[in-house]
Amino acid sequence: MHRRALLLLVAGLAACSTKLGKDGRTETSYDAKYLVKTEIDRVADANRTEVMDGLMLIADKLYKRNPREWKKAGVASREAALERLRMRHYKTLPELGGARERQAANLAFSETYAGDRVAALMLGLLTMADAAYGHRAEFFMLDSLDETKLQNCARNMEVAVWKLGNDRSAAGELFLLANELDPANRNLSFEREFGRLMGLLDFMARIVADRNGRTFSRLTQSVATMVFLPVGF
Repeated sequence: MHRRALLLLVAGLAACSTKLGKDGRTETSYDAKYLVKTEIDRVADANRTEVMDGLMLIADKLYKRNPREWKKAGVASREAALERLRMRHYKTLPELGGARERQAANLAFSETYAGDRVAALMLGLLTMADAAYGHRAEFFMLDSLDETKLQNCARNMEVAVWKLGNDRSAAGELFLLANELDPANRNLSFEREFGRLMGLLDFMARIVADRNGRTFSRLTQSVATMVFLPVGF
């Protein structure tokens, strides 16, 4: 039996509580997840949700600033383009040729890539986050995480911010428009949201390292080595 199914079965049998009903009789209620989730599991659930929601927010903002990108994919609307990313299935993004994680993200800044650059970058970051959280949507007491994968994912958010602001085509144009640096209309909302996600990932990495009895040390990259790090592969 799958370990998670076994946990839920045991919890379903054991996690019961009693209270007095309106008629004075004792009533029994069950809360299966109460026994199979630790506090850290609940933190991991919330942490992952925040990171994934934040990445989808960034994707939406990038499409708003770069509407030509979703139009390249031949979809009907920005919302349809976002739905392709939520599904994260290679069949819904055939132009990426099955690329995931850093391979997909790098396509967004490739001179030769003619497809939807927002989709390439954000699918890359979303699948990096999937790998960092062990490809799980929910966590239970027997699940474990790897702080190095979480940390590498956080650094990749930093790399994405740098590339959005610096990587340019041969014609000298940014591949994707993000932050507006014009003093008259300054907008750093992309950088702020990426920074929030980095903080969440580093926070989770610190918790996991402590749980695993290991020392947490924040990685840094220099401008000269701004490359996407491996997370799942």
